[in-house]
Amino acid sequence: MDKNKAKAVLEAVLFTMGDSVEIDKLADVIEEDKKTTKALLEEMEKEYQKKNRGIGLTTLNDSVQLCTKGELYEYLIKIAKAPKKFVLTDTLLETLSIIAYKQPVTRLEIEKIRGVSCDHAVNKLLEFDLITEVGRMDAPGRPLLFGTTEQFLRSFGVKSIEELPELNAVQIEEFKQQAESEVQLQLDI
Repeated sequence: MDKNKAKAVLEAVLFTMGDSVEIDKLADVIEEDKKTTKALLEEMEKEYQKKNRGIGLTTLNDSVQLCTKGELYEYLIKIAKAPKKFVLTDTLLETLSIIAYKQPVTRLEIEKIRGVSCDHAVNKLLEFDLITEVGRMDAPGRPLLFGTTEQFLRSFGVKSIEELPELNAVQIEEFKQQAESEVQLQLDI
């Protein structure tokens, strides 16, 4: 397959899928190796930037997605009226942080860190597609393990969990104090 046709096939697949597609799968589709496929995707991204097009490629871990460029978002809002938004409360953010930094993690481990029940927070984060069930722990009861999703990476503008900022001792202490305050509020009620 010639280079231009391969890029057209990649673009068609990414457009049609709408979600991210693993580079290995894209390589299989165009019958090329992974290195060649990555090079073609890089060329496509440069072409999208040069031509001032409305789309671009986003790489998440070892997958690629065709996306609208961020600077054109205001125009999408006009056509879509009100995009689905979710509000992350402090409780949800704390729970999400624990999952992001400790993944894979069980509900019980999250509750040990936070000091309070996390059922509502975990269910909301699942609903928002920021976390997902990634398996079960090999322990009595086989508890579910949770980890972050590609939607989490997109929402927070990172390409992998390795890009998350490191927590310092002051931040960790603040998290502990906030969790202790929540416990005290629940005991007072």
